Amino acid sequence: MMAQVLSAHVQGVGFWCKGLPSWETARAFIAEGSTPESAPARPAPQLLAPNERRRAPETVAVALEVALAACHAAGRDIATLPSVFTSTHGDLAITDYMCRTLAEDPTSLSPIRFHNSVHNAAAGYWTIGAGTHAPSTAISALHGSFAQGLIEAMVQVATGTEAVLVVGYDSQSTGPLGRVSRSEGLLGGALVLTGAGDGPRLHISIEADGTPSPPGALQRFAAGNAMAPMLPLFELLAAGGGDCVLEASAHSTLRTVLAP
Repeated sequence: MMAQVLSAHVQGVGFWCKGLPSWETARAFIAEGSTPESAPARPAPQLLAPNERRRAPETVAVALEVALAACHAAGRDIATLPSVFTSTHGDLAITDYMCRTLAEDPTSLSPIRFHNSVHNAAAGYWTIGAGTHAPSTAISALHGSFAQGLIEAMVQVATGTEAVLVVGYDSQSTGPLGRVSRSEGLLGGALVLTGAGDGPRLHISIEADGTPSPPGALQRFAAGNAMAPMLPLFELLAAGGGDCVLEASAHSTLRTVLAP
Protein backbone atom coordinates (compact mmCIF):
# COMPACT_ATOMS: atom_id res chain seq x y z
CA MET A 1 0.00 0.00 0.00
CA MET A 2 1.14 3.56 -0.70
CA ALA A 3 1.65 5.13 2.75
CA GLN A 4 2.97 8.46 1.48
CA VAL A 5 0.87 11.33 0.19
CA LEU A 6 1.35 12.43 -3.41
CA SER A 7 0.56 16.03 -4.35
CA ALA A 8 0.13 18.06 -7.53
CA HIS A 9 -1.60 21.20 -8.76
CA VAL A 10 -4.64 20.82 -11.03
CA GLN A 11 -3.91 23.33 -13.75
CA GLY A 12 -6.57 22.42 -16.33
CA VAL A 13 -9.82 20.44 -16.48
CA GLY A 14 -11.71 18.92 -19.43
CA PHE A 15 -15.09 17.21 -19.25
CA TRP A 16 -17.72 15.73 -21.60
CA CYS A 17 -20.75 13.52 -21.14
CA LYS A 18 -24.03 13.21 -23.00
CA GLY A 19 -26.11 16.19 -21.92
CA LEU A 20 -23.16 18.07 -20.37
CA PRO A 21 -20.69 18.65 -23.21
CA SER A 22 -18.11 20.80 -21.39
CA TRP A 23 -16.65 21.53 -17.98
CA GLU A 24 -18.59 24.79 -17.89
CA THR A 25 -21.95 23.03 -18.38
CA ALA A 26 -20.99 20.39 -15.81
CA ARG A 27 -20.23 23.07 -13.20
CA ALA A 28 -23.51 24.82 -13.98
CA PHE A 29 -25.35 21.54 -13.51
CA ILE A 30 -23.68 20.90 -10.16
CA ALA A 31 -24.39 24.45 -8.93
CA GLU A 32 -27.89 25.00 -10.34
CA GLY A 33 -29.16 21.71 -11.75
CA SER A 34 -29.32 23.28 -15.21
CA THR A 35 -28.49 21.55 -18.50
CA PRO A 36 -28.03 23.15 -21.93
CA GLU A 37 -31.11 23.26 -24.15
CA SER A 38 -29.28 21.43 -26.91
CA ALA A 39 -26.13 19.36 -26.69
CA PRO A 40 -24.27 17.34 -29.31
CA ALA A 41 -24.76 13.58 -29.24
CA ARG A 42 -21.06 13.02 -29.84
CA PRO A 43 -17.86 15.05 -29.45
CA ALA A 44 -16.09 16.31 -32.56
CA PRO A 45 -12.44 16.66 -31.48
CA GLN A 46 -10.77 19.40 -33.48
CA LEU A 47 -7.42 17.70 -33.03
CA LEU A 48 -8.30 15.24 -35.80
CA ALA A 49 -8.64 15.91 -39.51
CA PRO A 50 -12.30 15.80 -40.68
CA ASN A 51 -12.06 12.31 -42.21
CA GLU A 52 -10.37 10.90 -39.09
CA ARG A 53 -12.90 12.69 -36.90
CA ARG A 54 -15.74 10.87 -38.68
CA ARG A 55 -13.98 7.51 -38.50
CA ALA A 56 -12.85 7.66 -34.89
CA PRO A 57 -14.94 5.63 -32.42
CA GLU A 58 -16.79 7.40 -29.60
CA THR A 59 -14.15 6.43 -27.05
CA VAL A 60 -11.42 8.14 -29.06
CA ALA A 61 -13.62 11.16 -29.76
CA VAL A 62 -14.47 11.80 -26.11
CA ALA A 63 -10.93 11.14 -24.88
CA LEU A 64 -9.41 13.61 -27.34
CA GLU A 65 -12.15 16.19 -26.71
CA VAL A 66 -11.51 16.35 -22.96
CA ALA A 67 -7.75 16.04 -23.30
CA LEU A 68 -7.58 19.04 -25.62
CA ALA A 69 -9.93 21.05 -23.39
CA ALA A 70 -7.80 20.38 -20.31
CA CYS A 71 -4.61 21.38 -22.13
CA HIS A 72 -6.19 24.59 -23.41
CA ALA A 73 -7.48 25.42 -19.91
CA ALA A 74 -3.97 24.89 -18.55
CA GLY A 75 -2.37 26.91 -21.34
CA ARG A 76 -0.09 23.98 -22.13
CA ASP A 77 1.55 23.00 -25.41
CA ILE A 78 -0.04 19.63 -26.26
CA ALA A 79 3.09 18.49 -28.07
CA THR A 80 5.18 18.54 -24.88
CA LEU A 81 2.94 16.82 -22.32
CA PRO A 82 3.38 13.20 -21.21
CA SER A 83 -0.04 11.55 -20.96
CA VAL A 84 -1.88 8.80 -19.10
CA PHE A 85 -5.07 7.42 -20.69
CA THR A 86 -7.27 5.19 -18.57
CA SER A 87 -10.43 3.29 -19.48
CA THR A 88 -12.35 0.57 -17.70
CA HIS A 89 -13.18 -1.36 -20.87
CA GLY A 90 -11.61 0.34 -23.85
CA ASP A 91 -14.25 0.21 -26.59
CA LEU A 92 -16.59 -2.71 -25.83
CA ALA A 93 -18.79 -1.97 -28.84
CA ILE A 94 -15.81 -2.64 -31.10
CA THR A 95 -14.81 -5.68 -29.04
CA ASP A 96 -18.35 -7.06 -29.45
CA TYR A 97 -18.18 -6.44 -33.21
CA MET A 98 -14.79 -8.18 -33.42
CA CYS A 99 -15.98 -11.24 -31.51
CA ARG A 100 -19.20 -11.57 -33.53
CA THR A 101 -17.43 -11.13 -36.86
CA LEU A 102 -14.67 -13.60 -36.03
CA ALA A 103 -17.32 -16.15 -35.05
CA GLU A 104 -19.66 -15.58 -38.01
CA ASP A 105 -17.63 -14.25 -40.96
CA PRO A 106 -13.91 -13.76 -40.18
CA THR A 107 -12.93 -12.63 -43.67
CA SER A 108 -15.21 -9.58 -43.46
CA LEU A 109 -13.41 -8.11 -40.43
CA SER A 110 -12.92 -4.35 -40.88
CA PRO A 111 -9.24 -3.28 -40.76
CA ILE A 112 -10.28 0.11 -39.36
CA ARG A 113 -12.28 -1.43 -36.53
CA PHE A 114 -9.45 -3.83 -35.81
CA HIS A 115 -7.10 -0.85 -35.70
CA ASN A 116 -9.41 0.86 -33.17
CA SER A 117 -9.88 -2.22 -30.96
CA VAL A 118 -6.61 -1.94 -29.03
CA HIS A 119 -6.75 -0.46 -25.52
CA ASN A 120 -4.29 2.31 -26.37
CA ALA A 121 -6.23 3.50 -29.43
CA ALA A 122 -7.14 6.84 -27.82
CA ALA A 123 -3.55 7.37 -26.66
CA GLY A 124 -2.33 6.60 -30.17
CA TYR A 125 -4.74 9.03 -31.83
CA TRP A 126 -3.71 11.67 -29.29
CA THR A 127 0.01 11.34 -29.96
CA ILE A 128 -0.60 11.51 -33.72
CA GLY A 129 -3.00 14.46 -33.53
CA ALA A 130 -0.86 16.35 -31.02
CA GLY A 131 2.33 15.61 -32.94
CA THR A 132 4.00 14.59 -29.70
CA HIS A 133 6.84 12.19 -28.92
CA ALA A 134 6.26 12.55 -25.17
CA PRO A 135 5.66 9.29 -23.24
CA SER A 136 2.09 7.97 -23.19
CA THR A 137 0.60 5.28 -20.95
CA ALA A 138 -2.68 3.33 -21.30
CA ILE A 139 -4.18 1.76 -18.17
CA SER A 140 -7.14 -0.48 -17.34
CA ALA A 141 -8.03 -1.51 -13.77
CA LEU A 142 -11.78 -2.20 -13.84
CA HIS A 143 -13.65 0.16 -11.47
CA GLY A 144 -10.37 1.49 -10.12
CA SER A 145 -9.19 2.59 -13.57
CA PHE A 146 -9.34 6.35 -13.00
CA ALA A 147 -7.78 6.13 -9.55
CA GLN A 148 -4.93 4.03 -10.91
CA GLY A 149 -4.43 6.45 -13.82
CA LEU A 150 -4.37 9.35 -11.35
CA ILE A 151 -1.77 7.56 -9.22
CA GLU A 152 0.41 6.96 -12.29
CA ALA A 153 0.20 10.62 -13.36
CA MET A 154 0.94 11.94 -9.87
CA VAL A 155 3.90 9.57 -9.45
CA GLN A 156 5.31 11.03 -12.67
CA VAL A 157 4.88 14.55 -11.26
CA ALA A 158 6.43 13.49 -7.93
CA THR A 159 9.49 12.07 -9.71
CA GLY A 160 10.26 15.23 -11.62
CA THR A 161 7.96 15.48 -14.64
CA GLU A 162 6.88 19.11 -14.96
CA ALA A 163 3.30 18.43 -16.10
CA VAL A 164 1.23 15.36 -16.99
CA LEU A 165 -2.12 14.94 -18.73
CA VAL A 166 -4.44 12.24 -17.31
CA VAL A 167 -7.58 11.23 -19.23
CA GLY A 168 -10.40 8.88 -18.16
CA TYR A 169 -13.14 7.72 -20.54
CA ASP A 170 -15.68 4.97 -21.24
CA SER A 171 -18.61 4.44 -23.60
CA GLN A 172 -21.67 2.26 -24.09
CA SER A 173 -21.18 -1.50 -23.87
CA THR A 174 -23.20 -3.80 -26.13
CA GLY A 175 -23.89 -7.46 -26.83
CA PRO A 176 -23.01 -10.35 -24.48
CA LEU A 177 -20.06 -8.37 -23.09
CA GLY A 178 -22.47 -5.59 -22.17
CA ARG A 179 -24.36 -7.94 -19.89
CA VAL A 180 -21.29 -8.71 -17.79
CA SER A 181 -19.34 -5.43 -18.19
CA ARG A 182 -22.06 -2.80 -18.12
CA SER A 183 -21.55 0.78 -19.18
CA GLU A 184 -24.04 3.35 -20.45
CA GLY A 185 -23.67 6.58 -22.36
CA LEU A 186 -20.39 8.36 -23.05
CA LEU A 187 -18.18 10.03 -20.46
CA GLY A 188 -14.73 11.56 -20.38
CA GLY A 189 -12.73 13.69 -18.00
CA ALA A 190 -9.19 15.04 -18.12
CA LEU A 191 -6.78 16.88 -15.83
CA VAL A 192 -3.45 18.58 -16.39
CA LEU A 193 -1.36 18.06 -13.25
CA THR A 194 1.77 20.04 -12.41
CA GLY A 195 4.32 19.99 -9.63
CA ALA A 196 4.29 23.77 -9.25
CA GLY A 197 2.22 26.69 -10.47
CA ASP A 198 -1.38 27.81 -10.35
CA GLY A 199 -4.46 25.75 -9.59
CA PRO A 200 -5.86 23.94 -6.55
CA ARG A 201 -3.57 21.51 -4.77
CA LEU A 202 -4.52 17.83 -4.99
CA HIS A 203 -3.31 15.31 -2.41
CA ILE A 204 -3.85 11.53 -2.71
CA SER A 205 -3.05 8.49 -0.58
CA ILE A 206 -4.12 4.85 -0.76
CA GLU A 207 -6.23 3.38 2.05
CA ALA A 208 -6.80 -0.33 2.63
CA ASP A 209 -10.25 0.01 4.18
CA GLY A 210 -11.84 3.21 2.92
CA THR A 211 -15.39 3.45 1.58
CA PRO A 212 -15.93 5.25 -1.77
CA SER A 213 -17.76 8.55 -1.44
CA PRO A 214 -21.53 8.53 -1.97
CA PRO A 215 -22.61 9.82 -5.40
CA GLY A 216 -23.12 13.53 -5.88
CA ALA A 217 -25.19 15.27 -8.55
CA LEU A 218 -22.69 14.66 -11.35
CA GLN A 219 -22.22 11.00 -10.51
CA ARG A 220 -25.98 10.45 -10.38
CA PHE A 221 -26.32 12.13 -13.78
CA ALA A 222 -23.81 9.76 -15.41
CA ALA A 223 -24.24 6.84 -13.01
CA GLY A 224 -24.45 4.12 -15.65
CA ASN A 225 -21.06 4.83 -17.21
CA ALA A 226 -18.11 2.68 -16.18
CA MET A 227 -15.94 5.78 -15.63
CA ALA A 228 -18.42 7.30 -13.14
CA PRO A 229 -16.13 6.42 -10.17
CA MET A 230 -13.94 9.40 -11.18
CA LEU A 231 -16.78 11.90 -10.73
CA PRO A 232 -16.46 12.62 -6.98
CA LEU A 233 -13.12 14.30 -7.79
CA PHE A 234 -14.77 16.46 -10.45
CA GLU A 235 -17.42 17.41 -7.89
CA LEU A 236 -14.59 18.63 -5.62
CA LEU A 237 -13.06 20.60 -8.47
CA ALA A 238 -16.40 22.30 -9.13
CA ALA A 239 -16.77 23.12 -5.42
CA GLY A 240 -13.21 24.45 -5.21
CA GLY A 241 -12.08 22.12 -2.44
CA GLY A 242 -12.93 19.28 -0.07
CA ASP A 243 -12.18 15.60 0.13
CA CYS A 244 -13.53 12.36 -1.34
CA VAL A 245 -12.68 8.68 -1.62
CA LEU A 246 -12.28 6.99 -5.02
CA GLU A 247 -12.37 3.26 -5.69
CA ALA A 248 -8.83 2.11 -6.50
CA SER A 249 -9.14 -1.69 -6.53
CA ALA A 250 -11.17 -4.50 -5.02
CA HIS A 251 -9.29 -4.02 -1.74
CA SER A 252 -8.26 -0.36 -1.64
CA THR A 253 -9.48 3.19 -2.09
CA LEU A 254 -7.82 6.49 -2.90
CA ARG A 255 -8.20 9.26 -0.34
CA THR A 256 -8.33 12.50 -2.32
CA VAL A 257 -8.07 15.98 -0.80
CA LEU A 258 -8.37 19.19 -2.83
CA ALA A 259 -7.14 22.43 -1.27
CA PRO A 260 -7.89 25.80 -2.92
